[in-house]
Amino acid sequence: MTVSVPAHAESFKYDQVTRYINDLIEKGDLKPGDKAPSLRNLSKQLSVSIATVSQSYLNLEDQGVLKAKPQSGFFVDSQVGQINDIPKSATTSSQPRKVRFGELFEEIFRNAVNPRIIPFGVSAPSVEYLPVKSLTRATRSIISRHPKRCMDFIFPPGDRKLREQITEQYRHTSTRVSADDIIITSGATEALSLSLQTVAKRGDIIAVESPTYFAVLRMIEKMGMLALEIDTDPETGMNLEALEEAFDTMDIKAVLASPNISNPLGCLMPEENKRALVNMLAERDIPMIEDDVYGSIYFGDKAPRPAKSYDLNNLVLSCSSFSKSLAPGYRIGWVLAGRYKNKIRELKQATFSATSSINQLAMAEFLSSGQYDRHLVRLRKDMRDQIDQGRYLVSKSFPEETCISKPQGGNVLWVEMPRGCNGIEIFNRALQQNIGVTPGILFSATRRFKNYLRVNCGAPWNEVNQAGMETLGKIVTDTLADSKSK
Repeated sequence: MTVSVPAHAESFKYDQVTRYINDLIEKGDLKPGDKAPSLRNLSKQLSVSIATVSQSYLNLEDQGVLKAKPQSGFFVDSQVGQINDIPKSATTSSQPRKVRFGELFEEIFRNAVNPRIIPFGVSAPSVEYLPVKSLTRATRSIISRHPKRCMDFIFPPGDRKLREQITEQYRHTSTRVSADDIIITSGATEALSLSLQTVAKRGDIIAVESPTYFAVLRMIEKMGMLALEIDTDPETGMNLEALEEAFDTMDIKAVLASPNISNPLGCLMPEENKRALVNMLAERDIPMIEDDVYGSIYFGDKAPRPAKSYDLNNLVLSCSSFSKSLAPGYRIGWVLAGRYKNKIRELKQATFSATSSINQLAMAEFLSSGQYDRHLVRLRKDMRDQIDQGRYLVSKSFPEETCISKPQGGNVLWVEMPRGCNGIEIFNRALQQNIGVTPGILFSATRRFKNYLRVNCGAPWNEVNQAGMETLGKIVTDTLADSKSK
């Protein structure tokens, strides 16, 4: 049987071969130690060149999936079957909690900008994967052509051309959006902050995923609100049954979640679940704040739809940005605010005023060139490769009982270490070796994840970073041994 491969760029063909081999391994058709299909046979089967198969096999070897044996071909690495996925958590009841973490947040962000620290603690792709030259050219062009406009304010809702270009991105997800629906913000963080302030006040209960991105918990803490943790499946996202039970017993004012590629799990909520979640909230007239910042960094063949696309009652405030996909430092984000549009705009004007004019104009210029879509294709493939190799390196370096998430997008891994490992202690020991990592305790208001780490895979796996992972694994192993000897 011949499997046809679309005639796209060569990188697509590499990716098709890579996925084909990984699928065979996942299904058990190829087991550790088995010989991979020959270059010639797979070339015929997938209708690609032998050179394409060869390059894909070399990439899989770099990721630790295959091993080449001289004059014998490629074989599935014996370590591949030893990666343990994060198990599904049993549903646990929770009560709303105040969030208190203090200086640990500040320590994480200080380390993120220290060039001497190996960046396993951040959550962003390295600049090596970003279109630095192209975006710089767009910025210079805008400054040259429109110097006065670059120096003037662009008040909310933001530059019209930029908002129109963002609506074009939503067409990929079958989501109807008008430029008038969009309010430009200084990154997704400001969008989330404005949304929280608009729909809730001090003392209100906000339902969040567990684990959830620690910056969300930090916002809730600073606003004096209460976080209610809802168990989240490592593959399918927030547990809707647990959320519905919480609605029956508590006065929840809003739900804040990432249906598309959550941080730190990397899970992707099925489309039917997104629809059910939006409908559940509509029945109760409860707003949802959607953090969709990783929505464009998916690993599947089809772009996932944001929850906003199922919103018929204008109750979803969908927040996103270009920080994880294009330019973190440009701080360009936005919110689709639905029925809260006027309130968000007024609050933006009263608190943060305008967003950088130069950056808005440059981003609009870059998006209109068509380069962004091509960049995203490369970035998704690069991040998938990075994640695959990261999973292998963690499984190889950490104790064998370690469980590792299998993200469906993004650039981070959620790692469950054996009981006895303390994420804070490992964080401190790793810093002494100039390695940054994020302890799992930060991702829960109830401090549930003491033996977890979030590991960034967004930096190239060069010799320094691979050695850093080996060192981190030794730190975890030593910490576990110390805990057992007490």
